Amino acid sequence: MTISRRQVLTGGAAAGVGLTVAGALPTLAEPAAAAAGNNGNGNDVKAATGRPFPPLQDDPKGILALPAGFSYTIVTREGETEMSGGQGKTPAYHDGTGVVGSTKNNLTIIQNHELTPHMSTYGVPHIEGTVYDPGAENAGGCTVILTDRSGRPIEEWVGIAGTVRNCAGGVTPWGTWLTCEETFINAGATWSANGHTGTYQKNHGYVFEVLPNDSKYQLPKPIKAFGRFEHEALAVEPNGKHVYISEDASGPNGLFYRWSNTENIKLQSGLANRLDETVGKLEAMQIRLDDGSVLPDVAYLTSAQLGRPFKVSWIEVPDRDAVTKTTRTQFADGQVTRGKKFEGVWSTSKGCYIVNSFAFGANDLPADATKHDGMVWFYNYADETITLVTYFPHNPAAETEGASPKYADLTFDGPDNVTVTPWGTLVLAEDGVRASHVLSSVPGGPTYAIARNMLSIGTSNGSPTYSEFTGPTFSPDGKVLFVNIQAPGITLAITGPWEKYLG
Repeated sequence: MTISRRQVLTGGAAAGVGLTVAGALPTLAEPAAAAAGNNGNGNDVKAATGRPFPPLQDDPKGILALPAGFSYTIVTREGETEMSGGQGKTPAYHDGTGVVGSTKNNLTIIQNHELTPHMSTYGVPHIEGTVYDPGAENAGGCTVILTDRSGRPIEEWVGIAGTVRNCAGGVTPWGTWLTCEETFINAGATWSANGHTGTYQKNHGYVFEVLPNDSKYQLPKPIKAFGRFEHEALAVEPNGKHVYISEDASGPNGLFYRWSNTENIKLQSGLANRLDETVGKLEAMQIRLDDGSVLPDVAYLTSAQLGRPFKVSWIEVPDRDAVTKTTRTQFADGQVTRGKKFEGVWSTSKGCYIVNSFAFGANDLPADATKHDGMVWFYNYADETITLVTYFPHNPAAETEGASPKYADLTFDGPDNVTVTPWGTLVLAEDGVRASHVLSSVPGGPTYAIARNMLSIGTSNGSPTYSEFTGPTFSPDGKVLFVNIQAPGITLAITGPWEKYLG
């Protein structure tokens, strides 16, 4: 099906809510259904208005710029902090992270490490009881981290190893972590890196469950029911009826999926043993326009459609294990709604937030669609509608320029991971081309910088470049925001008067 941007813009958008986005600071409009939600830890929350954060102050240590009144603690750092039981140094490339447990004294965090074999000196070591694919040496996986209630580190150990490019994932209602492989590799494929070579012994591109238990009590087994593709992140519907999964892939652009629990199986710890590989249905999203046609790509929607719900339908993936064709290529144009870089996903009691990072490259979007520097959506579980709730208009400078110190905290792009705060607002981690920020996105209000990465990892066009932020996640009481710098891999616990600005 061929559809023009003009058709989308004139196809009833005026009947919805149109919010103007001015300058480099977009606004976020929370749909009514999301005004009361869940912070991912079972606590009901109310929508907040928030207050502007104070200007960021440079860190004398050159790591993290923060507003006055806020401070950070380093929880783990690749190659420096030690894991318990002689398991070695903290692995590199920290990515998706979730707080999965909370006691009177401690917090339990599970963290992804987005690595391919021997990509770094500090891959996830193959510890007995944690290994999925022995052929994926010194590659990705997850670590389990224990801190005190203020985020100060206590210990860390391996949760899963022998997986590849563990990007993001999601916290489950029963207190575990579902980690997603952002890759598609067949058993028998070879790899070579940094003087090492090897052969994958198993297929990759799956979701795995990581338990908050010791290494020897883990379950390194893929949940094949959730499909095989370049998974990014996911959200479990609180009632257990559906799991929503994003795909960060191109050629063609990725899809947004829903696994439906058609047999009403109780979802709980040990999911890989509870779900047969063919149980339920894996479906791809179709955003419907007023005439019933399928929107072919999310990039046709712009700030003109902010706050306007679109109906969603779902179409079953014929071959979820992608034996002959990748899942996203099993659909013809016009059958599904695609998007460049479907990224972070986070559940509330009413729905889930979904991020598209950007689309401005030559092959990122249809020729007549609109370039953008980021989108955030809200999918309503009950209504089966999706609403654009924040929009970052494209700044052409993002394609060619590095960070400008003068404007570093005023130009945002490339939202990636997302979390919902205990007050109902959002925190976004940037993976853009300018300065890298942690952002506060306020429903019905502006987006503020709440942290900036000061660790330069190189230059581009004479300007410094910075690694992305990943894995924002709050402690249930809202006192600690955990966030990662991906390279060099550092986990930070940020404390301060959060409620004053988010509540």
